[in-house]
Amino acid sequence: MKIKEIIKYILKKKRYILFLIIVCIIMYILLNALDILLYSKVDETRHADVAIVLGAAASDYGVSPVFAERINHAIDLYNNGYVQRIIITGGIGEGNVYSDSFIGKKYTVSKGIPEDAIYIEETSTITEENLNNSKVIMDEHNYKTALIVSDPLHMKRAMLQAKDYGIDAYSSPTNTSMYKSIKEKTKFLFRELFFLIGYKLINII
Repeated sequence: MKIKEIIKYILKKKRYILFLIIVCIIMYILLNALDILLYSKVDETRHADVAIVLGAAASDYGVSPVFAERINHAIDLYNNGYVQRIIITGGIGEGNVYSDSFIGKKYTVSKGIPEDAIYIEETSTITEENLNNSKVIMDEHNYKTALIVSDPLHMKRAMLQAKDYGIDAYSSPTNTSMYKSIKEKTKFLFRELFFLIGYKLINII
């Protein structure tokens, strides 16, 4: 075989390998997207010690519509006897004086939930920290089980991270979501896809 033919053969093989790599990457992304969508339909609501409300935006004047829907769901869980306590998560957002969880607690109390039924953690900025800090609260009070409360498309990543932090957790997505339009849901899906894959890759590394 001549040198030119060898070079052509190698280049052809490289292109084939590159093509396979690209196909595998695309398939991996699509499978994770499908996993997020399918898991958004999973509802494991049952009796548990606490409901962990994953953080969302708030201002010093009140909770955002997204955060309100998550808290409302946790309130329903409490009022229907599914949980004994509610843990609201979220640190201080940019430009705010009070933490998201503090504002969330005020909102929850205004809906008739006793203050002593609510715990807050005020240092987290991401989902992973929401869950890690909630696990600390659970351990301090000897709570064993938790219902994780968030928007449906957030649940796959949240549950994976909850398990990784040793929480005996069950999925309890909100019945309603402020992400209503196709555009909003698609944007949220791509965001979750990015963070889910990133989290998995970091764990591998």
